[in-house]
Amino acid sequence: MSDTSSPRADEMNFWGHLDALRGVLIRIAAVVIVFGVAFFIFMPWIFDNVILAPCRASFPLYRLFDMIAPESTPPDFQVSLINIQLASQLFVHLSASGWLAAVFSFPVIIYLLWTFVSPGLYPEEKRNSRTAFIFGNLMFYMGVAVGYFLVFPLTLRFLATYQLSDLIPNTITLDSYMDNFLSICLIMGAVFELPLVAWLLGKLGLLTRNFFNTYRRHAIVVLLIVAALITPTGDPFTLFVVFLPIYMLWEFSSRLVPAAKPDIEDYSVSE
Repeated sequence: MSDTSSPRADEMNFWGHLDALRGVLIRIAAVVIVFGVAFFIFMPWIFDNVILAPCRASFPLYRLFDMIAPESTPPDFQVSLINIQLASQLFVHLSASGWLAAVFSFPVIIYLLWTFVSPGLYPEEKRNSRTAFIFGNLMFYMGVAVGYFLVFPLTLRFLATYQLSDLIPNTITLDSYMDNFLSICLIMGAVFELPLVAWLLGKLGLLTRNFFNTYRRHAIVVLLIVAALITPTGDPFTLFVVFLPIYMLWEFSSRLVPAAKPDIEDYSVSE
């Protein structure tokens, strides 16, 4: 019977883990490349029908606003983009394919990493990790959807129609449009991870519902400021439309944490 505590056994164990990690990283790279190639092939259609859709008055949010507040959207609203760099369209084609590949392959990437680390976790840690995986991905994609369907169109509509002077027409470049589009969608995806962070901190005993109850009024003021910065239109309806989902996110997070810190004795018994 071999001695598993010998240095040679430990060395083989380390190199075995390293080899397994290399295999996982290779599979991750292959997944991202496959997604990237697929998005690169279909990028012209994606650009015309998805990425550039907020540039047209037929975008769903604008039509909804037309029904609720007919004066909210300028008549014949349309944003035209220009390209001023020779290679920008190629680079945007490549970068957009890469970003979309990373976003849509993210659950597969996390799952592959999970297969590497899960053998070293306890059963309770595995259950919590599965919950965090499903919940985190769901909230991230919800945040990206809110950024795409709500926050970015409102930002675009305001900034594209804002003029310091009638003598200064707005001419929006492709690079500027894509920078704002990607950053807003990804930032909103990250913001929507707030409930997951609150849940994890609650599990660790670092956050309770008392925090949310104590600072609710402060949070409302801060979130109103954030909503006003995102949509600086001065329109109360638009401000409320952006503020409401962010505030609901705050309230949802408060329901995912314990009402009070558990006693040390109770925690040790549960352990």
